[in-house]
Amino acid sequence: MKKGKRTWIFANKPSLISGAAVGAQMEKEGPMAPSFDYFFDDMRAGKLSFEMAERAFLQKACNIALEKAALQKEDIDCFLAGDLMNQIISSSFTARDLPCAYLGQFGACSTSAQALLVGAALIDSGFAEKVLCATVSHNASAEKQFRFPNEYGIQKPPYSQFTVNAAGAGILSSEKASVCITAATPGRVIDIGITDAFNLGAAMAPAAFDTIKTHLEDMALNFGHYDLIITGDLGRTGHECLMDILSDAKMEFDSKRILDGGLLIYNTHTQNVFSGGSGCGCSAAVLFVHYLPLLQQKEIRRLLFVATGALMSPVSMQQGESIPCIAHAVSLEVM
Repeated sequence: MKKGKRTWIFANKPSLISGAAVGAQMEKEGPMAPSFDYFFDDMRAGKLSFEMAERAFLQKACNIALEKAALQKEDIDCFLAGDLMNQIISSSFTARDLPCAYLGQFGACSTSAQALLVGAALIDSGFAEKVLCATVSHNASAEKQFRFPNEYGIQKPPYSQFTVNAAGAGILSSEKASVCITAATPGRVIDIGITDAFNLGAAMAPAAFDTIKTHLEDMALNFGHYDLIITGDLGRTGHECLMDILSDAKMEFDSKRILDGGLLIYNTHTQNVFSGGSGCGCSAAVLFVHYLPLLQQKEIRRLLFVATGALMSPVSMQQGESIPCIAHAVSLEVM
């Protein structure tokens, strides 16, 4: 059911029954390390290329999510996944090993939330009973595609972010469990004219604001309804921009209850990650292996997950285009 401008209410409350995340050495050194399920010893994951390693990350996360849910590949009705590679090849190639329907997703770093809201809609409408939602990013493959190969030694500004080497996967089910998706607000594209591919946090912050504001207005809620709002991945610069926008809009909020995946996954003071983490796998990992268990243990009861994405491509950046951005919100509650 649609409510307000663009919020979806899920009458059957699809359950998020399992979550998994894998990373590499940088993630192992970060504050979220105890929550991760597995770490690869190196960024190549024993493969011939970074792109092949990215695929290995995604496959591993999906397999662990299935194991946690005590499910087999054959139990999954639909695989929803996306990544940052051209034509989302990491996801499509992973889908070759899954005997189920596949719907590729692209929302850049918002892909995790996009997959969850599409999966919840499929289950709520009766088109699926088990949906595997996943996404992945890799620092070396993303840098090579969107900015410059690391070997060039390009100097980065302090507001840039470090693309995480991580994959996150979650399983949605029609069977009732403690953590459910009750509502979702798909985002709309917001473009404030930024053309600097390093300054993605600032570019995405207005989209995060627009989706959060729309969700609260559609649902007739205030910020106090949610124990936490987790954005991702704005990094320090984008997070500060979001706080400023909320303040300018005269909205009453508790800044301590609005956190960002890009600031949670790394220690920005001791790790050389500039303004924080980014990439499809960043917010996905933070949600699936850190906040999902907190919900399952009822340490928090309501969480609004707002994943943000910069929808540019190598072609658009080479042509000097500005960066269109989006944010999708998913409401997770303990039943």
